[in-house]
Amino acid sequence: MPTIKRVLVANRGEIALRVIRACHEEGLTAVAVYSEADRLSPHVRAADMAVPIGPAPAAESYLDIAKLVAAARDTQCDAVHPGYGFLSERAPFAEAVVEAGLVFIGPSAAAIRAMGDKIEARRRMQQAGVPVVPGSTRAVADHVQARAEAARLGYPVLLKAVAGGGGKGMRLVREEAELDSAFEAATGEALKAFGAGEVYLEKYLERPRHIEIQILADSFGRVVALGERECSIQRRHQKLIEEAPSVAVTPPLRRRMSESAASAAGAVGYLGAGTIEFLLAPSGEFYFLEMNTRLQVEHPVTELVYGVDIVREQLRVAMGQPLRVHAGTLQPRGHAIECRITAEDPANDFMPATGVVQYLRIPGGPGVRWDGGVEEGNEITTYYDSLIAKLIVWGETRGVALERMRRALRELAIVGIPSSQAFHLRVMDDPEFQRGDIDITYLERAGARLLVGEPSPELLRPLAAVAALLAEQAAASAPTPPQPAGPTVRPSVWLATARREAIGQ
Repeated sequence: MPTIKRVLVANRGEIALRVIRACHEEGLTAVAVYSEADRLSPHVRAADMAVPIGPAPAAESYLDIAKLVAAARDTQCDAVHPGYGFLSERAPFAEAVVEAGLVFIGPSAAAIRAMGDKIEARRRMQQAGVPVVPGSTRAVADHVQARAEAARLGYPVLLKAVAGGGGKGMRLVREEAELDSAFEAATGEALKAFGAGEVYLEKYLERPRHIEIQILADSFGRVVALGERECSIQRRHQKLIEEAPSVAVTPPLRRRMSESAASAAGAVGYLGAGTIEFLLAPSGEFYFLEMNTRLQVEHPVTELVYGVDIVREQLRVAMGQPLRVHAGTLQPRGHAIECRITAEDPANDFMPATGVVQYLRIPGGPGVRWDGGVEEGNEITTYYDSLIAKLIVWGETRGVALERMRRALRELAIVGIPSSQAFHLRVMDDPEFQRGDIDITYLERAGARLLVGEPSPELLRPLAAVAALLAEQAAASAPTPPQPAGPTVRPSVWLATARREAIGQ
């Protein structure tokens, strides 16, 4: 049984802070790493020790395997937790950690490699009896093979990167005339993103839901499925809102999907936390999409509904201990929703934004959870993703959770950068979303009424109060200007400032 007393958290932002807290609750010492851009970040102060690992660009810091392994050895760590993103699904990183005599808190490099290769993953799922979307069984070498495979499957089809994920190297092709240009675009993007340009084809399913099953597996051969998450609201194949459970999943369907997810994990000898992603067709049939061999961004909704601390279970599994959860006793309780609060402008195609967080008011109260990685004075830069925090709520029913999320979004105040806050509030008020009438095309269909530039009036009031405070502070520190000879009429300073901040100008 591995002895783990000190863990290097090889990540940044909210997930680094999340893992550090779990380490402390398990009685472990947590060591943070940070780039020059993150030296003032909350996760650095939260850790017991912190190690600088280089300049701001991720390639020179958080993606540098040698620096991370050296940081772990120099601080006498016993294990490394990769978080999500960055190197979390890179088999060479897991191998380097193990070769250094450390425990990698995650699956084996072999499992990561098997599920990271989309064609190999499809092959293994078919062998395990897990339904997969009809598609090619090997990479297509050129346009000619792509056209032949598309003709066999029937249009529309998806071109997908063999080594891909997150929508990179993916193109929808509805007719043959689009295929050649889509092939060039997909292979080029895949090569740039993953260092490998191979692509394969899948039959495109019309208006499916994106449903994923959280699994945990220990070294005693036990695989437990923790129900489903609804992740259909996406832009450019990146998730925006997640909830658990899904309104579309009945108990019998949940049982079948969970059994398939457990079989999928067992097929690669999985260890730790992972997620099996499925596409759920309107007919009720579901198909394997991919496996994320790491902790998911949206894991909190599962934690709230099932009462399981997934990160602490990861740590316990890495220490050779059995899971504390049992499949037969797990039933979803209530409903949880997560909104990813990002530094983006939804009205401008979710264009990422940069700037300093001048003021941050975090919502609270019953059933509200804030997993954030920034605070006032921190800068959102171009070097990393635009996630500011995850706002998660729980309620006894989906209706209660919706109202609680509305209240939490109204309480939230972010000044200094544009954010997705107003967009999320509009989604909570949208009749289609309230009915649960969603699929992966939801944003395409509802975008006209959701992606507008004017902020919600409900958000202007707290922002106006904040702007008034900032204006007063600025006025108090500035020299007193000469008084005009006569009265002047001009717009209210606090209201003008509030409107500028609310729309990110």
